[in-house]
Amino acid sequence: MAVITLTKANFKETVENNSLVVVDFWAPWCAPCMSFTPTFEAASEANPDVVFGMVNTETDNEIAEYFNVEKIPGILVVRDQAGILAQVGELGAPALDEIIKWARQYDMTQVHEYYASQSK
Repeated sequence: MAVITLTKANFKETVENNSLVVVDFWAPWCAPCMSFTPTFEAASEANPDVVFGMVNTETDNEIAEYFNVEKIPGILVVRDQAGILAQVGELGAPALDEIIKWARQYDMTQVHEYYASQSK
């Protein structure tokens, strides 16, 4: 699956309609961000069941502010509408692969119980 551009217009819908979303916070002036993009795109192609999206912190800073993104590059992993991991700094392909593997296996029981208790 190709990497999608996440904006204020589609971020919420993307997270609500997909069980696993990996978000890359980046900016065009950030050299480490630009060098990470091919790694992110390759992971997207290798994991078609996962949605990979990029948030340009220059044009969509409201999303970055909402998630308290202060340093880039940054990765946010969202599973079942819950942020389960935030990682700051450039990652290599093996580290990104491990994060994706971890996210797939993460036990969401406590998260689901918490959401259930909040909806009562």
